[in-house]
Amino acid sequence: MVLEEIQNLEKELKQIRRVLDDAEERQMKEQLVKDWLIDLQNLAFDVEDVLDEFAIEIGRRNLMMERRGSSSKSSRLNIPHSFNDVLFNRDIMSKIRDLTAKLKDLEPQRNKLELRMTDCERPTRLEQRLQLASLEIENHVYGRDKDKQTILDLLLKSNEERNFVIPIVGMGGIGKTTLAQLVYNDASIPNHFHLKAWACVSDYFDVLRITKEILQSITSVSCNDNDLNIVQEKLQKELSGKKFLIVLDDVWNENYHEWTILQSPFKTRTQGSKIIVTTRNHGVSSTMGALHAHSLELLSTDDSRDFEGHPSLKEVAEKIVRKCDGLPLAAKTLGGLLRTNVSYHHLPLHLKRCFMYCAIIPKDYEFEKEEIILLWRAQGFLQEARDKQCIHDLGHKYFNDLVSRSLLQVCVNNNSRFFMHDLINDLAQSDSQRISKHARHLSYIAENFDGIKKFEGIYEAQHLRTFLPLRLSSVFRTRNFLTNHVLTNLLPNLRCLRALSLEGYQITILPEFVGDLKLLRYLKFSHNEGCDNLEKLPSEMEKLVNLCYLDITGADKLESMASNVSKLTNLQKLSIFWSKDFVNRREEVEKKVLDGLQPSKKLMELSIKFYCGEMLANWVGDSSFNCLQSLCLDGCINLLSLPSIGKLPLLKKVRIKVLRSVRTVGVEFFGENMTNTFSSLEILEFEDMLNWEKWNLCEVDEEARKFPKLRELLIQKCPLLLGSMPEDLPSLKKLTIGLCWKLIIAVQNFPLLSELEIRGCHEVIYKVRLRSIKVELFEIVDCEELCSSRENNWGLLTQSMSPQYLRISNCPQLVSIGTEEEREELMQLKIPSSIVRMRINNCERLEKLSTTLYSLTLLMELKLLGCPKLISVITPLESIEIYGCDMLKGLPQGLNKLKHCKRIWINNCSNLISLGESGLPTTNLEVLRLYSCRRLQGLPGNMHSLNALKKLEIRDCPNVTSILEEGIPTHLTSLRIGGPNIWKAILERDLHTLTCLKSLDILSNGCPDAVSFPQEEIGVTLPSSLTYLCISDFPKLESLSSNGFHNLTSLQRLTIANCPNLKTLPGNNMLSSLLELNIVGCPMMEERCKRDKGPEWSKITYPHTLCCY
Repeated sequence: MVLEEIQNLEKELKQIRRVLDDAEERQMKEQLVKDWLIDLQNLAFDVEDVLDEFAIEIGRRNLMMERRGSSSKSSRLNIPHSFNDVLFNRDIMSKIRDLTAKLKDLEPQRNKLELRMTDCERPTRLEQRLQLASLEIENHVYGRDKDKQTILDLLLKSNEERNFVIPIVGMGGIGKTTLAQLVYNDASIPNHFHLKAWACVSDYFDVLRITKEILQSITSVSCNDNDLNIVQEKLQKELSGKKFLIVLDDVWNENYHEWTILQSPFKTRTQGSKIIVTTRNHGVSSTMGALHAHSLELLSTDDSRDFEGHPSLKEVAEKIVRKCDGLPLAAKTLGGLLRTNVSYHHLPLHLKRCFMYCAIIPKDYEFEKEEIILLWRAQGFLQEARDKQCIHDLGHKYFNDLVSRSLLQVCVNNNSRFFMHDLINDLAQSDSQRISKHARHLSYIAENFDGIKKFEGIYEAQHLRTFLPLRLSSVFRTRNFLTNHVLTNLLPNLRCLRALSLEGYQITILPEFVGDLKLLRYLKFSHNEGCDNLEKLPSEMEKLVNLCYLDITGADKLESMASNVSKLTNLQKLSIFWSKDFVNRREEVEKKVLDGLQPSKKLMELSIKFYCGEMLANWVGDSSFNCLQSLCLDGCINLLSLPSIGKLPLLKKVRIKVLRSVRTVGVEFFGENMTNTFSSLEILEFEDMLNWEKWNLCEVDEEARKFPKLRELLIQKCPLLLGSMPEDLPSLKKLTIGLCWKLIIAVQNFPLLSELEIRGCHEVIYKVRLRSIKVELFEIVDCEELCSSRENNWGLLTQSMSPQYLRISNCPQLVSIGTEEEREELMQLKIPSSIVRMRINNCERLEKLSTTLYSLTLLMELKLLGCPKLISVITPLESIEIYGCDMLKGLPQGLNKLKHCKRIWINNCSNLISLGESGLPTTNLEVLRLYSCRRLQGLPGNMHSLNALKKLEIRDCPNVTSILEEGIPTHLTSLRIGGPNIWKAILERDLHTLTCLKSLDILSNGCPDAVSFPQEEIGVTLPSSLTYLCISDFPKLESLSSNGFHNLTSLQRLTIANCPNLKTLPGNNMLSSLLELNIVGCPMMEERCKRDKGPEWSKITYPHTLCCY
């Protein structure tokens, strides 16, 4: 019988599982153990495939019997016992027996290797961690002098209580502990602190152990007491009346309660005492009440290779540094995987699987959290927890755990996207490849033409579980084609697929073979150009009983969707889209479609967009959908009322947008029994509800609680909404109110509020007292009456609020923020000294930000956009961005003293003449961008001494005729130039010196008379280090010079734009290194590059991506 065979299989697996911990530890050093583990893991995949197939067949047969009316309990339970005769033929039985035999074959080798059996968890990371004692100092530490000084300044020069905890935050291996050691052992510390102590915390946050370690570090006497109260009393006695420095190294725990207990002995501290915390997790910083964290950045290339070594090591060092990309630990350990590898091998098993799966992510690819969680779910990595934690939350927890360990990182420019550092990517790929010699997961960067050659070798990988084309944002909107061989010969044979994406290709029909992929859980067919003509799903779709995620965005014409969807019993995410065009729409047809859907009761996410009916289907909001966590209603402009969803127990996110016919939100929304409604809701958004007039909160029972867990609330573009919103929101952290002219909010009743944005809401601005709240982010937008920061209404910015980010936008009457005469008053009250980032845009009368703002000593970033009358700015910053300030004539003196300034962007300041006689900041300035400053006369004289400058962009600044005689920094990696005179000067004098240059853009009539590039009469060659080159707007350009291109052996991407007379490309295989060639607005060249016909075709057969348009 099949069940007996499966039980034998499970028995063998349990025996094997007991030695996995020991095998995982030993395989790091023993090749034989590693080989055995590879065989086991490869076999485990095969076992999982067979068991999944068995379970799915059971589910499918049960479902068929239920539909036939034969769904008695006894008959369903007997199905597995009849599979041997009816369903599972000899082939299935043979597979199970074969796998059991292979597992048994592993036992002799296991015994020979003497793998130790265990039923307990592996030791905590604390026991295994490569601990660094406080006295272990590196012989040489490079690139951290500035970081060390910053921390020392916080320790020695600041007695403010808010700086009691100083977190050092950064990814694994970046040098947090080393920096803490440098500070801890600095000669100035004993003169400032009476006592100092060091404790290694790690991921096991044991308050007793940590307290004893601190006490022992201070007294040098072992503590044998195990009563926490006694130990803490002893520590408090030692610390009482003394100024102390304590380092808590490698903190992971975010539990506020445990931190509160730990710090009990510190309460009697002397002012000026400090705690340094090193952590990978920014959440630790906020838990400990730190106002600011010191984020440790990657080392520069120069710092990474700055060591005194044998000259013969220089070339090797250069290669290592490029690979390590700024990770000091990586530079120190020849590749840097030592500590990361150990950290990886001590990940919990569930995180290890999720991390290894991330090997499908290409280097430099940015991804969204939801994207990865859905794929993890498809692979079965997210199993329901014992406490019934929902799978979606579990995915978020796993993802956040990997982020907190710095194995995944937040993108700098977009905090909703993530990436993997190259070394971490190498680790994931090395271990994923180690799992199996046979590929299980496939991803690739989709290009314009994905032909047969791309998929050579994959046809043998019959056990693939993931087929995933990924798209870079720059090519997503182009036309992309997939060879038909993949659809007809490859994919139909991949019967183990769990995740399949055909996103973005020119495919008009969802292939019928999809219905045969029984194990499929994730199917993405969105953004296909032919998707808008898709009228039906494959007839066998109902077989996909395990399908959890289906994305067919853009399929507006589907008619037979309802019957297919209702049969997908495990579907957890459903998006229903109609066309945005409401002309000639038939409400009765759409109502019938919606009524007939009746998706699975397991549905977790539901989105309905552009539905034309006045009423939703009865099942939307029905109490039987008690797994629903997210609901979105968007663009349903005829809908008269909202569904009753207040009693859905797991609902966490609700988004209501563009419902133009809804006038009242009340009992129908909360539900008839309105006590304790929306008990799990965390995010609520109402947007663009132009006729919404009344929010009936139904406050009948004073003890009834609504929205007890709500964290984020957005109400925007609801101009007719009267009265007030819920007043008691104990968990609210982020509040956004925009263009709600008549809404009044009692903000003081939101004790956890940290982000507040007010946009064009008169009643809020003038009737709400804000002094009693603390926020991190404060935004004032579209407030026409706001005149000056000293007006009484501007008193809502008080020191007690402690905002870190201030944004003022579209306030046309605002003239100034502070004046010289008001300096003392402002420092005391008006402008909170906590501000770190400030953005002011579209304040057309703003003339000055006075020097009173010098008191903002924490201010690091200032952005000024669309302030045409601004004539002065302030300077103590890390980042300066100025846009559209037409009256600004010069930057202030002393810019060269801004030792922390890293970025200066100035755009469209038509009257700017000078960047300041004193020059630019020489210490840390990395990016200088000057656009459309047509009166700018030149660049400062200290350009050559900008040692940190990596990126220089100058465009549409016609009077900047040349770089000054001293030249430009030779270590630039990116140069973007527009303007004939400045380009000519660089070409003739400076270009050959830029030996580190990787990216070069010559834009906007760079050389209007040039016939060749580079100009042959000058005889200049381009830097061999280039990987990207863009040439644009050369009206007379006819050829690319072979002499100029002959040494570009590293060039990967070449873009040629708007060169209408270009005829000739470099010959002699000079473009053989290219991966991407884009030719835009070059009609003659486009004709000459026609496939197999054009005279230039033979020169461009190398790139993987070729675009001519």
